[in-house]
Amino acid sequence: MAKQKVRDTALTTLLKIEQDEAYSNLLINRAVEKNHFDSKDTAFFTRLVYGTVQRKNTLDFYLNSFLKKEPELWVRVLLRLAVYQMAFLDRVPDRAVLHESVEIAKRRGHKGISGLVNGVLRAIQRKGFPDPANVKDPVEKLAVETSHPKWLLDHWLSQYDQDTVHQICEANNTLPEVTVRTNKVKTTRDRLLNDLEGEGIEAEAGTLAPEAVKITKGVVQHTSCFKNGLLSIQDESSMLAAHALDLQEGMKVLDGCAAPGGKTTHIAQLMNNTGCVTALDLHKYKINLIEQQASRLGLTNIKASALDSRKAHESFQKGAFDRILVDAPCSGFGVIRRKPDIKWGKTAEDIRMLATVQTEILQALAHLLKPGGKLVYSTCTIESEENEKVVESFLKQNESFSWDTTLADRLPEKLERYMVSGEGQVQILPHQFGTDGFYIAVLRKEEVR
Repeated sequence: MAKQKVRDTALTTLLKIEQDEAYSNLLINRAVEKNHFDSKDTAFFTRLVYGTVQRKNTLDFYLNSFLKKEPELWVRVLLRLAVYQMAFLDRVPDRAVLHESVEIAKRRGHKGISGLVNGVLRAIQRKGFPDPANVKDPVEKLAVETSHPKWLLDHWLSQYDQDTVHQICEANNTLPEVTVRTNKVKTTRDRLLNDLEGEGIEAEAGTLAPEAVKITKGVVQHTSCFKNGLLSIQDESSMLAAHALDLQEGMKVLDGCAAPGGKTTHIAQLMNNTGCVTALDLHKYKINLIEQQASRLGLTNIKASALDSRKAHESFQKGAFDRILVDAPCSGFGVIRRKPDIKWGKTAEDIRMLATVQTEILQALAHLLKPGGKLVYSTCTIESEENEKVVESFLKQNESFSWDTTLADRLPEKLERYMVSGEGQVQILPHQFGTDGFYIAVLRKEEVR
């Protein structure tokens, strides 16, 4: 009965993702809380939702050979959910999948629909899955095999070689690692590892950032280490943005697109809770998230305000800040592993529109940087149109800015080979270190002479 409820809830969640374009990670968290799933049911439910969204293209390829006409959306989604379990979950017996799927179809539909679901799934059992290797077009074949939209693969192939694109796609279909950032204002990484072990959490030192810890087993949000502000959950590649700023104690720093506050609080910690970090975001409720994080972490040097960063010049004087972080809104194609619905909800036009917004934010905030100061532009995408091209365009229009060639000094040596032309920028891809895909550029404003 428990597994039936999990599957039924998974179908409801998948339909919300499909119809409302809601974020899968938020819906999963809400559903787990609402239904009071235990740890095993939570793991199964999460796997069902993420896996079905992740493999949608492949699942539709399998199904289309067995469907004579297009069913209602909820039936299509129910069949995807069933086929995902049959194709990708070895420990789930087909008979259980078939029985539960037919029962859900009976409850939600009528005899004809349950008969359709039963017929399609039994036909797949008898005949097996169609082979994507038979698809002649190589890009379409990759789209089916790795379950990515073809337009996105064409887009990536214009930027990266075929082997790299294939590795990006494969990485996007793996489970993301959970990493946390040590709050060095309160503890050290070694002490945190010790404390986590004492609470039954298996963890190890991270790969890229000096305060990073990888969680290999256990739910870290339930620990006293989390509740007492000894750590924050953050991907390791995004931790490098604060390091790229070249911070010193007592500085005035602006985080122009701050919510939910991961990088804001990291900046505050790297300055040892001194100076002032001004955090801006469009929405008041997101400002509350930043303030809650700062409070949990024991940070008092953060001032958060609801403000469109493109209008920041109306509230702050020219040259008011020593450092500025522009962690720009982006397509998010570097975090598909964590949010698989992203790849189905975006278009090429979205990339072009975002590049315009990113340029506007960068131009608006640049005036607030002191001469001699440094500005970091970062995104969690792997799109050159949102990354290098935005920065290169900005540099052409702002002669007082140039690349900060000291960036490599603040990054791990292993990242040197991933520096993009011009030593002030680096592009991390999802398959390289098991982290999110992430872009960082550092610009320096020339001093007045």
